[in-house]
Amino acid sequence: MAPIAVGDVLPDGKLAYFDEQDQLQEVSVHSLVAGKKVILFGVPGAFTPTCSLKHVPGFIEKAGELKSKGVTEILCISVNDPFVMKAWAKSYPENKHVKFLADGSATYTHALGLELDLQEKGLGTRSRRFALLVDDLKVKAANIEGGGEFTVSSADDILKDL
Repeated sequence: MAPIAVGDVLPDGKLAYFDEQDQLQEVSVHSLVAGKKVILFGVPGAFTPTCSLKHVPGFIEKAGELKSKGVTEILCISVNDPFVMKAWAKSYPENKHVKFLADGSATYTHALGLELDLQEKGLGTRSRRFALLVDDLKVKAANIEGGGEFTVSSADDILKDL
């Protein structure tokens, strides 16, 4: 399957997260994105060095600037279970705007065509690193990294697309 690209309609799918009352919730991607300007960014794994020290902090730090340019939601997805994503989110106490969503079985990542085979490293199927700018379900920018890279999917890169 070809990776999601500019002009594509974002596929629907189910992701999981813990709400403010610590209750596990399942949510459809379309319910979060329809009628809004949204950034959906994906990382290979929670608590991994580049994801934790660069990718996620960049979106947390730039959230105000992104919101000032009309972005209503900043969504982080990873092929991890919702318990891991909850713990990872709590490691960023300064975060007010990035929502951490779990794609535990990589089903949604497959729908995007952005799976990354890391079985040789003992990590199974993960997500490629990416950042999508989506406006009312339509992909306006698709910044997709090659394996192990972090050169085009940062918050600063997405700001250039706004």
